[in-house]
Amino acid sequence: TNPVSSDPESVASVEKTLQDVLQTFGLTDVMPHCVLAHVDVQAEVEKLYPGSTAFWFQSIAGNDGANRTFDISVQKMKDHAESRTGKYGLYFETGQGADFTNGHGYGTDMVVFESRKYGFARALTRVVENSLKRTGTSRSPWVHLNDVAGFIGPEVFRTKEQLVRCCLEDIAMGKLHGLTLGLDVCSTLHMDVSLDDLGWCIDQIMPANPAYLMALPTRIDPMLGYLTTGYQDHVHIREKFGYRVSDQMWQFFQTLGVIGPDGKPTSRFGDPLWVYQQYCRRKGDARTDEQIREDGRQRLEEIRARGVFIAEGYGQKPSELNAKLSQEIHRIYEDARECIWKELTPEFAGTIPESLLLKSRSVDRTDYILHPVSGEHLSDDSQRAVRELREQMQEQFDTQIVISDGLNATAVTEGDQLASLLTALRAKLDAAGCRVSSTPLMVHGGRVRAGYRIGEQLFGGREGRYSLLHVIGERPGSGHHTLSIYMTVADGSVWGKKDQVDHNITKVVSGIASTALLPELAANDAVRILNEMRG
Repeated sequence: TNPVSSDPESVASVEKTLQDVLQTFGLTDVMPHCVLAHVDVQAEVEKLYPGSTAFWFQSIAGNDGANRTFDISVQKMKDHAESRTGKYGLYFETGQGADFTNGHGYGTDMVVFESRKYGFARALTRVVENSLKRTGTSRSPWVHLNDVAGFIGPEVFRTKEQLVRCCLEDIAMGKLHGLTLGLDVCSTLHMDVSLDDLGWCIDQIMPANPAYLMALPTRIDPMLGYLTTGYQDHVHIREKFGYRVSDQMWQFFQTLGVIGPDGKPTSRFGDPLWVYQQYCRRKGDARTDEQIREDGRQRLEEIRARGVFIAEGYGQKPSELNAKLSQEIHRIYEDARECIWKELTPEFAGTIPESLLLKSRSVDRTDYILHPVSGEHLSDDSQRAVRELREQMQEQFDTQIVISDGLNATAVTEGDQLASLLTALRAKLDAAGCRVSSTPLMVHGGRVRAGYRIGEQLFGGREGRYSLLHVIGERPGSGHHTLSIYMTVADGSVWGKKDQVDHNITKVVSGIASTALLPELAANDAVRILNEMRG
């Protein structure tokens, strides 16, 4: 599960929930649970609650510079690998383009860096293996990789054919390294790959037999807003290619009653309320079946109200979504395609009191989408404007709010959710003793790193610690038009080092919208985390 917060207590809560599901259904020896927080956070959770974690996740890159943007190093990962003593080891996510899109491509072919990631993973697998031997365990370590090229390096692929080629290359390299490598056959709205195109890609890739596929109840990720494999695609793959799930899982599906003794779907297939009922029964719940199902229906409605897709039933056959849900997913896809191409306007900037409109180096929206670096730096005119603001600031403020359209200008301009967020943020920051600049900076065509560059100009070389909060439109595709707040705190000496400030010292609160995480609640979370960062 992807976490919405990197707070150890929040991550621990999700870890324990996943663990509970596996324990209740007797599956702890069949599969691990994992929360995709930073590996340092997972290690902290394990210290706080021994035995609560299983599989430790981390994205890895193909060179030291790119790995620093993930806040890892070879030594850090080696230390974490040496600490693994349980049944489950490490889980890595990689993908062609990750190095390039993080500014560390160095003119080198993406395939080379991808292969280096697999070599890094193989070396860490050996470290885990040696750690197990020291504890008297002779079994092979459970370590695997997930290739998410269409997500982690979205700007580098344009077509479905390129995505297929990449997946096939990575499967081959993973197998040559002796690794268990699976795929997230996925794309973002940057790419000219539709929901239907993804189905074609899966059919082209599956004869190469990846170890597994990631999947969601539909082909749209409700949190990260990207397109991926749906649960129904797994059924299709088994029908078309004759592939099977593991014997233990197949037996579990039969015990659960969703697969019959003949190996075919039963009337319970595609019924999450039935699965919930079985979960409750195993927990000793004495309510009637109807009471449990009614409780389940209410919970499903609460989940759907937050924009999470839950598939019920199926279409004309088990490998198809039901028609109503399929229509909704396609509607959200079309909305997301519109959102990603929208831009901020001077007229809207004028609605934010005392704001200063800046521009990145992106020539137009196409340049912004296809060349991420263009959105990470301000234009010459905008840099001059920030320098003038610095000259005016003297010691008047130590906290700056920046607003960017990001990948979803609609999230910034829709309704009053930005205004509500800014109002709540200012009130909470004032109460926390922050001296907030009266001039919010609004960046047309801004990426997250544009905020770091602004911080360098404003705070570099000054005495003391300075905070920057960057409110930005999130990647569209969730059905909500959501904002994120990226929070960075650093001394003036750190801000003064060119390109020193990056994601590794930044915290984020995401999923903010009037229909998701309410702006007022998000402001509370953001300022609480900021206070912890400020010490």
